[in-house]
Amino acid sequence: MKNRILFFFLFIYALTISAQGSFRFKKEVNKVKIPFKLINNLVFIPIHVNGVELTFLLDSGVKETILFSLEDKNEIRLKNIEKITLRGLGSEDAIEGLKSVGNLLEVEGMESINHLLYIIVDQDFNLSSHVGIPVNGIIGSTFFKNGVVEINYEKKRIVFYENSRKNRKRIERKYKKVPITIDGSKPYVNGNVVIDSDLIPTKLLVDVGNSDAIWLFQDVSDKINVPINNFEDYLGKGFSGDVVGRRARIATFLISDFKFSRPIVAFPDSSSIRHLKMVPDRVGSLGGEILRRFSVIFDYPNGFLYLKKNRQYFAPFVYNKSGIEIMHSGVQWVKETVQLQTFPITVDHADTNRERNISNFKYKFQLKPVFEIANIRKNSPAANSGLQKGDVIISINKNAAYKYTLQKINSLLRPKEEKWIILEIKRDSQPMKFRFQLIDVL
Repeated sequence: MKNRILFFFLFIYALTISAQGSFRFKKEVNKVKIPFKLINNLVFIPIHVNGVELTFLLDSGVKETILFSLEDKNEIRLKNIEKITLRGLGSEDAIEGLKSVGNLLEVEGMESINHLLYIIVDQDFNLSSHVGIPVNGIIGSTFFKNGVVEINYEKKRIVFYENSRKNRKRIERKYKKVPITIDGSKPYVNGNVVIDSDLIPTKLLVDVGNSDAIWLFQDVSDKINVPINNFEDYLGKGFSGDVVGRRARIATFLISDFKFSRPIVAFPDSSSIRHLKMVPDRVGSLGGEILRRFSVIFDYPNGFLYLKKNRQYFAPFVYNKSGIEIMHSGVQWVKETVQLQTFPITVDHADTNRERNISNFKYKFQLKPVFEIANIRKNSPAANSGLQKGDVIISINKNAAYKYTLQKINSLLRPKEEKWIILEIKRDSQPMKFRFQLIDVL
């Protein structure tokens, strides 16, 4: 899977909708800090659901709370379940799911009672294999809508503040205040893009769950056109199937007083977004590749976004030049040699003292990840070298693949330089070796 993983820009049409509880402070608490894992610009947080800890993708682009990959979480008891239909990004038809009301969600110092959950029962809908850690769900607007919520990408922590005038005054002294609108429980911000020298005003969904920099929908505005220098790519997976489109660099993106040169933009195909219900004038989304360059504070109740630059602000915009999407496809037992600390011992034979060392190593077996090519871009360096979807990766640049994390592999495929990659793979039980260069076509 490439650096940006899945862009879970999801929207649900449910057969029945009911209100759900938002997060509130528990008694005698007015500030809460929550550590998170940052993987490919996506934020993953632990949340207890009816007493059982699960891992959620935080996604401001989603209204609902969604559960999936629960096959090893049989101890969870969900309440008041009924069948529904789910539909979202992707070109395929709707899928069946479940709805559960009356649940309790908890993070340290906060809780949400009477919480509404949507459950995807299709086991093929699995984010974990594309991220490299177990992921059980997505949490959306209920996480944000009642408080002042800071996402500190540099320190990898979320801070809930009491929604008070005192806190807002303190924040305004250090952060740039940017107006947002809340429509359908989701935040939207106005910015500008420059494409082929044309300055185009843009209304964008602020989507923490999208790991790209920007998505633009060319079919909803005659002013938005894909630059000539582009390539077709797999953008992610939604409820209704794969999301495909094109990638290209644009000249400039501007939001408030902040300016970004030559960001990489995704242009989803019209068939992939046909099920999305668009708010008026929306032409795209603002994602994690931009947001990670700030400390970001959401103030839904008062309609503001607060931004403060961090050390990643000037980082270059890069992409997966290889053209292959790699996923975690299971585990394997690996025999490893473990070095032991040794000490000399004395052996007494016929009054002759001799020193010798005991064996200084031993073997142990450990479970290690297996990585597989999940998708491959046409005419990409990897495709032109002969690699195929389904190839199991044995080694990367002569290092065993299991020694890497999925995030590390993705970072190797998106360097600023045009490096060479050597992949040893297994196809139909036969080992094969391929070599290709990471060419920047943008």
